[in-house]
Amino acid sequence: MLNEIVLIAFYIAILLYSVIIHEVAHGVAALALGDPTAKYAGRLTANPVRHIDPWMTIGLPVMMLLLTNFKFAFGGAKPVPYNPYNLKNQKWGPALVGAAGPGSNIAIAIIAAILAKFITLPMAIKADIIYNFNDWGKISEVISGSMSAIFFELLVIIIFWNVFLAFFNLIPIPPLDGSKLFFSIFPIRTEMLIMLEQFGFVILLFFIIFFSGPLGIFLNFMLNLFLGITL
Repeated sequence: MLNEIVLIAFYIAILLYSVIIHEVAHGVAALALGDPTAKYAGRLTANPVRHIDPWMTIGLPVMMLLLTNFKFAFGGAKPVPYNPYNLKNQKWGPALVGAAGPGSNIAIAIIAAILAKFITLPMAIKADIIYNFNDWGKISEVISGSMSAIFFELLVIIIFWNVFLAFFNLIPIPPLDGSKLFFSIFPIRTEMLIMLEQFGFVILLFFIIFFSGPLGIFLNFMLNLFLGITL
């Protein structure tokens, strides 16, 4: 039981810091492009207190953990503030700031996958860990007594969260990062942009409800690509 609690704690901590890195990356990109708003707001820090949103960082993940028997959670941090009018490149600046978040998660997932590749474990055990990584009772038995298996499990969790955060956020619907990329490539009228940003969360909710099947297939496909590197 203790092993399961420790694994769940790591699961939550990895989600928290993956989200924080995602948000800090936005701020760092904005600063590099001429906007110091996030720096002056004290958001370019790994201190989780500066990034916690009561609902997205605490309420939503706890609720989802309870609803899924501690097998899945999702959440976010307070968005890092930035002023697009301060950016040196007005056309591509917002897209680069938006891409920095998912880009940081993809980079972390790649590094974790490469590290996991070099962990010496039988292929069957690696496959067993990948398949059962969030089945806490099962996985605690699989990795028990093996530091290599424990590290591999933690790297799989890192890959899972960072792939999920990266590619979910690339959906081109406000307020997700993909919308900034999309609107830089396909400019739309200011009035339409304001309307989409105002009702973006509702549109996103409907998208998730009605396209959950294809979305799940896409996210699983991307996750399997990264996990395939580890074997």
